[in-house]
Amino acid sequence: MSAIKKFVLEVIAELKRVVYPTRAELIENSIVVLVFVTIMMAFITLIDFGIGQGVMALFTK
Repeated sequence: MSAIKKFVLEVIAELKRVVYPTRAELIENSIVVLVFVTIMMAFITLIDFGIGQGVMALFTK
């Protein structure tokens, strides 16, 4: 039983050390993530379109 109590106390102590981002940091990081995801989505879409066109050209006459 003391192991469970020790675990809970360590979890509480660790949660007191958590540093939450400020509103400005949260907004900035969210924008960075959205821009990165949009760029990757466009890149993968172009690759997919190119491969699809190549396959269609290869197998159709």
